[in-house]
Amino acid sequence: MALRNRRPDSGLIFHTDRGVEYRAHEIQSLLKQHGILANANRPGMCTDNAEMESFFHTLKGELIKENVFYGEMHLRDKLVGYIQHFYNRVRLHSSLNYLSPVEYEAVTV
Repeated sequence: MALRNRRPDSGLIFHTDRGVEYRAHEIQSLLKQHGILANANRPGMCTDNAEMESFFHTLKGELIKENVFYGEMHLRDKLVGYIQHFYNRVRLHSSLNYLSPVEYEAVTV
């Protein structure tokens, strides 16, 4: 969805942890097909991926913890709503001068 909607220029960096799912041939092939450079944190250095660690901590605290999901599709629906409509458009981020990502991108582009 991000590739379709954002159409990033060649040379975009896809930074992840060292999870096996990100090193899979299918993912690596997709990245190469779109001119995206794969990058992973150093072994044992979770601070290399601090932004994503922070995101998942926030996601778990604001959406997952103390909620009940009635199957995979219910969880997927709630995740899409949280990320697309709340996290990216409404929630203020201290690392973005207390703007939402959508507001920050509009100001910096």
